[in-house]
Amino acid sequence: MKTVVHVTHEAVQKIGGIGAVLHGLVTSKTYRSEVGRDIFLGPLFSTEGPLESRLPGGKVLYSGVDGHRNTPYANDFARIEHEYGVKIIYGIKTFHDPLTGITTEPEVILVDVRHYNPDKMGVMKFILYKDYGIESGPYENIWDYEQYCRIAEPGLEAIRAIGACSNGGPVTPIILAHEYMGMPTALCARSRFPGQFRSIFYAHEVATMRRLVEHHSGHDTMFYNVLEKAQAEGKHVEDVFGSQNDFYKHPLVSAARFCDNIFAVGDYVVKELRFLRKEFKNVHIDLAYNGVPARRLTTGEKAHSRKKLQKYCTSLLGYEPDFLLTHVTRLVPSKGLWRDIRVVEHLEKHLAKNNESAVLFVLSTETCGRSPEDVQHMERWYKWPVAHREGHPDLTGGEAAYYAGVQEWNARARHCKIVYINQFGFDRSACGSRMPADMDFLDIRKGSDAEFGQSIYEPFGIAQVEPISFGGICVFTELCGCAGFTRKAAGGKDLRNYMSVDYTRIPVGLKNQPLATLLKLDGAMRDEIEHHIGAEIAEELHKRLPRTDKDFADLIESGGKLGENMSWDAVAKHYVLPGMDRALKGKGGA
Repeated sequence: MKTVVHVTHEAVQKIGGIGAVLHGLVTSKTYRSEVGRDIFLGPLFSTEGPLESRLPGGKVLYSGVDGHRNTPYANDFARIEHEYGVKIIYGIKTFHDPLTGITTEPEVILVDVRHYNPDKMGVMKFILYKDYGIESGPYENIWDYEQYCRIAEPGLEAIRAIGACSNGGPVTPIILAHEYMGMPTALCARSRFPGQFRSIFYAHEVATMRRLVEHHSGHDTMFYNVLEKAQAEGKHVEDVFGSQNDFYKHPLVSAARFCDNIFAVGDYVVKELRFLRKEFKNVHIDLAYNGVPARRLTTGEKAHSRKKLQKYCTSLLGYEPDFLLTHVTRLVPSKGLWRDIRVVEHLEKHLAKNNESAVLFVLSTETCGRSPEDVQHMERWYKWPVAHREGHPDLTGGEAAYYAGVQEWNARARHCKIVYINQFGFDRSACGSRMPADMDFLDIRKGSDAEFGQSIYEPFGIAQVEPISFGGICVFTELCGCAGFTRKAAGGKDLRNYMSVDYTRIPVGLKNQPLATLLKLDGAMRDEIEHHIGAEIAEELHKRLPRTDKDFADLIESGGKLGENMSWDAVAKHYVLPGMDRALKGKGGA
């Protein structure tokens, strides 16, 4: 049975995709069959509040912050705290998945590093420079870099203290370095405790590439055409875009080549890693797609959830739509939310010809959830979420910018309106009294006819494919990791359940131009391409939308099979566990 150490900023609370991966893996029956012990390691973000607040959904067994010592490891933890100038929180956290029925309790180690011993930090940074060429000096004022360097050595000592490291015995712990945050720990383990750990860099993205895509007006249209051309010419990212060392994540991700294996959550992540620097050319990289919640749905359940969403639309907008479109996502530039509006602009024409109607529910926010009291106030005074106002407790700056586009479209729309819900949760408490009383979050997944996810940068995209096993049509970009996974799960068949679209498709004449020309692909060119692609998507989506009982039944049947092939059990069996076995053999199993 394997012991796995997950180094992540989501050791306590689910913030984004990594939290979904952790939950999916540890509650997978297949994963559990080979992994006997999971340990989550991360920084302690706050010392405020009572003891119970340190591990929401779990139990604290030791807290150097609170003087709580309910574990036989207490003396060892106290010694580590004294030596490194840190405080340790140790306990267990409960995970339960209603779909698999599995409950599991990983151990959690959190390290408060605010008062770290500077001499110890100097030694750690010297190791990073001597063994891996990482100069920490330029990043010492960046706390995000500093805290993940600081948790490395005391975190590893704590792992050894709880008996997870057998010093050459039959069980060698595997460090899963989730993104750049886990790299200092993985590198420290390699240098300070040689042979006692194995390490895998879990590439949920390639941070250098995300920055380049998001910060250029041409976004994915520019970047992936440049990447393809540059790789054909044997060039790498710094040959084309210049030094990236001003970005603190870049050297940490580049050091992933020293790990025993690398997991990439999508096909384009593999390409991006190869593009990072020449040393990645011969490094072993395993695909490790993310899983999808898989559950077979009946047509009756689908109809019930659809009826609730239709009732909600009637309450808000005064009409019962024929089709229910959704987009559940974080409000960040990479999600390409404006592309949904461009598709809807073209879809409107097809709906009008057939005297049909639709609604697009967009569930996205860039801040914490609004309180039920604030929701009631906004609903009462200006009919939130149909109407919004800028400022607390409603729209933040980024939300206001997106809502401006929604407002403009809704003023012209006749057959497909957009409802923007800037809130966490999807029930009456979170979304107000006009929502059906029995609505819950799964209804927006089960009831969706089509889910949008047209990102400009999306290493995988769990949210985009969550409705697929419920018979939803999932629309995502070709660069999303879920595109490759869905094709493999479908056996290469172009099923009605998904649409993979390509916003990097430029005229053939442009593709043959030199790199200098491709680098000039700007927002104006991207806008033009998005207009044409959006029209194609709208036409095809309109054909695929379900209209009869048979349509719904067929989508649910094929989607259910896809979901099973894309489940966390399937991911653990075919990707994650074999990749761990290769790491245990050292350097990708070489």
